Order: sequence, then C-alpha cells, then structure tokens
Amino acid sequence: MTKKSVIALSMMMAVTAVSCTGGNVTVPDETTVSTTAQTTTEVTTQQTDAEPVTGLIIPCEDNVKTLGRTYQGASGLWCALSGSGIEFTVKGATYCNVTLKGDMTALTGTSDQQARAAIYYNDNRAFDVMMDARKKEYTVFDGHDEKDCTIKVIKLSESANSVFAIVSIETDGIIEPSPDKQLKLEFIGDSITCGYGVDDEDSSHHFSTKTEDCTKTYAYKTAQMLSADVSLCSFSGYGISSGYSDGKTQQKTQLVPLYYDKVGNSYSSFDDGVKPQNIDWDHSRYEPDVIVINLGTNDNSWTKGKEDRIAEFTENYVGFIKHIREVHPDAYIICSLGIMGQELYPAVEAAAEGYRNETGDEKITCLKFDVQNMDDGIAADWHPSEKTHEKAAMKLTLLIQELTQQ
Repeated sequence: MTKKSVIALSMMMAVTAVSCTGGNVTVPDETTVSTTAQTTTEVTTQQTDAEPVTGLIIPCEDNVKTLGRTYQGASGLWCALSGSGIEFTVKGATYCNVTLKGDMTALTGTSDQQARAAIYYNDNRAFDVMMDARKKEYTVFDGHDEKDCTIKVIKLSESANSVFAIVSIETDGIIEPSPDKQLKLEFIGDSITCGYGVDDEDSSHHFSTKTEDCTKTYAYKTAQMLSADVSLCSFSGYGISSGYSDGKTQQKTQLVPLYYDKVGNSYSSFDDGVKPQNIDWDHSRYEPDVIVINLGTNDNSWTKGKEDRIAEFTENYVGFIKHIREVHPDAYIICSLGIMGQELYPAVEAAAEGYRNETGDEKITCLKFDVQNMDDGIAADWHPSEKTHEKAAMKLTLLIQELTQQ
C-alpha cells in the first residue's frame, strides 16, 4: 500500500493492517472523509520498552499510550469519556495518517450531540474534529523530510451523547507508545470537569458537544502545569446523592459512583453494540498518585439546605471515598468544591473528616475553590469560563505540589 492509498475521498478497498497481537485484521470498507494538516514543529521523543511497529496499524496498548479509559473493539480503540484517547511517537516518518470512526450520532445525530475530538501534532492542535461522518481520515503530516514527532488524539466532549473510535494509524515510520509521565492524576467530577460550554461564553446558551472542551478545564490545565498524565471520569448533571434536580425529585440514577467502575456512561454504543456503562473498568490499568473529587454542585439543587438531605449527601460521600480507597490504596485524595457554588463545601469537609476519623487515613484533604467571577466571563448555562478554569488550576496545582513534593 502506498502512502496516498488511504487518503482519497472514496469508497475504500478492504486493507490488511497490523493488529495488536501481531496478526492481521481487515479494515472494513467505508466512505471516508479526508483532511490534511501542514505542521513542522519537532520534539525529542524517548525510547520505550514496547516493540516498535510501522505500516497500517490498529491502535492498542501494545503500540500506543492510551489516555484515560478506552475500550478495544473490533474496529479500533473506542473513546467515551472526556480526555480519553491515545498518544504515540513517530520516528523516521515522512507522513502519518489517522482514521477515526463515529458512532450512529455521526449519521443521525445533531451537531449538538456528535462527538468532538482533537488531533495534536507535537502538542499543537492540528485538527478540531466533529464526528459528522461515519469515518474521517486525517493526514497529520505528509511530504516532509524524515522526522520524529508526537501525535495525540483526544476526545474533547463527554460520554453521555456520543463515542468514537480511533480505527487506524498509517505511516512509513516507526510508532511507539509515548512514555508515561512521573505523576498521574485522576479527576472525578461533573459538567465543570467535562468543560461544559467552555467554548461558548454566553450564559443564555445551552449544552452542545461542539462547545465542550476538556482540555480547557481546571483538571486538564492542572495536569499540564504539573507535567502529569491525567484521566477524567466526569458526567454533566451528576452528583453523589442526586443529579441536577428541580428540588422536588431526587435524581438517583444520575450518580457518579454508579459509573466510576465503568468505561463511561452513554446513550450511544460502540460498534459491537456494547455500551460503555456495561463494560467494567480495570482500575489497575491506571494508578493515579492524586485523585481529585469535584462533586456537589448538582447535589446542591436537591439538598437546598435541608439537614436530612445534606446528611444523606455526607454519608454517600464517605461511602464513595471508601470505595475509591479500595481500588486506589496509595493515592492522595482531594475533596474539592466551589467553582459554581460553595453551599455544600462544609458537608464535603465533614465527609473527609468523618472518613479520616473512622479509618485513620491521613492521605485525604479538602480544597475550596473560589466561586467564579462575572468579570472573568461566564460560559453556557452559567458554567465557568476558561479564565476561571485557569485560576482554579493554579490553586489546585499549588496544593498537589505541596502533597507530592513536586
């Protein structure tokens, strides 16, 4: 196969690719939309222990670094949660193509529901992708002298509405997984952590996947400031004891603890018909050094200052901390709240203190974020602006540096 053979906008002939087990798999025939980027920045990459591969490659943990929680399906590596994706280095290459596959929302959904992703070339965003076609192909670079570079594919939107797959990588160079970073972070949250509306600073506007961008959130920015790996488990409208509520009906199905042990939670499904919430996540695949919980904003719409409801929230919070500690026995845990309201922060503190007193576990602390300032901008449905996220990231970064001596 020549390097141009998978770039055309046409019905593709079936091709044979290197699979994760070293055998061959068939890439299915599908109409493909093709796009090309021209970028020239270079970086230095590090050697890893994985066996290098070249040619037309099906991405998996053997040949790429997975980001966040991913699922290896028949047609590629599927991404549901915000921030999930892959990263790899390419060495001695003159071109690199990446092919993505959408779910059914790519065919039948609206632009407010389709998956949004980004492709990075040496940390520069080469493509901002809306999955509005079943298959889309991107030429990350082509026609340059042989070079080494790093390529990253990240899901920017959250899991509820849509998912997508990274089908294949084609290059004449050698690809290897990017090396792990020294510090690993995990964030458990709601719409704030998803980056709800961050690209739409108009508080009268409403939800859209095309204005979500998890890379502009306090979570992702904190990881960048600390040069850390990051994994997000976040769902808009979800809480600890109730999802977003009118105050009359407790939303008991919209609880983050119900899906913390899953690959995600979505109305959509992967190409084998399996939904992310039906796939157990193996926590040993990613062992964070620090876990940040940022929940309570949606619960506050239910608790509304009522003592019995706040007590239930506190009890459920303690139970969730205990479960997190079971699956991640060595991580620091930071219980945070405040960007969109601090009303339940005393209950968060009570939960952390109650857990500490009961267990003797000292690797837990709390952080009260500053409430967003109107002067910093307000995004869709009164969510925080990127500037607000930056301020929160700076505050959180200082705390994590103190805890980990970074």
